[in-house]
Amino acid sequence: MNCMKNYLIITILLISTACSADEMEFVGDNAYSILKKQCEFGARVPGSDAHTECVEYLVSELELYADTVYIQEFKKPVSYNKKGIIFKNIVAIFNSDGNDEIMLCTHYDSRPFSSVKGKPTPGANDGASGTAVLLEIARIINSKIPNKQIKMVFFDGEDGGRNNHLDEWFIGSKYYAKNYKGSKPDICILIDMIGEKDLHIYKEGFSQMYNADLNDHVFNIAYKMNKTVFINEIGYFVQDDHIPLNNAGIKCIDIIDMHYEFWHTPEDTPDKCSAKSLKDVGDVLLEIIYE
Repeated sequence: MNCMKNYLIITILLISTACSADEMEFVGDNAYSILKKQCEFGARVPGSDAHTECVEYLVSELELYADTVYIQEFKKPVSYNKKGIIFKNIVAIFNSDGNDEIMLCTHYDSRPFSSVKGKPTPGANDGASGTAVLLEIARIINSKIPNKQIKMVFFDGEDGGRNNHLDEWFIGSKYYAKNYKGSKPDICILIDMIGEKDLHIYKEGFSQMYNADLNDHVFNIAYKMNKTVFINEIGYFVQDDHIPLNNAGIKCIDIIDMHYEFWHTPEDTPDKCSAKSLKDVGDVLLEIIYE
């Protein structure tokens, strides 16, 4: 009887340990499901029903894990709606009492235009991929609280500008940066377009200029983790949501793959993305969170 009892205790402990390990692992398939879920709403163009449904979904998911979730709402006219559209940045805070602060950012909106006139961009890689990675990380953070405060910011209105009209881009991050209060985060990382199957993430040039120490650190971690999708050389200079943040004194780097064949086309769909790519990026971010 004692042997049987000991066997049961050991079995329960082994199952418990396995569950804990699973909870701490970034599951690429989970993130890929979140990516597809966003695309099922349709193009998440600000002002559309699909955008509203996506906001409701993201907030409801984040409320399962975060200490605080709130929407930063504001109205602004845009080229495709002169009367103005209500934009919604979504902010989630984890472990509010943590000593150091890490800010992780992405955008969740999709582009109202594409390479084909009259069609929006579905935004599977350009929008849904970064959002999917952060939501999967939110689940893991809830399972094991890090000793740092984690803030996730999901920017709206990143992708609605016309070509050669830089003032029409990055609407959400510009508003967030302009109205930012409090101390600056110790670490700030933006992720964008990190879900494609053929992922190759080079160092982004402005990131190297703004915060070389952090940029180098991220790529060194990726190297040590054998994440070969990270290539430790400058590959491009990108105007993205990290620019307004840096202009406001928030030293942010951008993790992005700009070599994407389906960028701003109607073919930016989930089948062009992969669970492995999402996991590669998610694993590196988790290493930074828990180091």
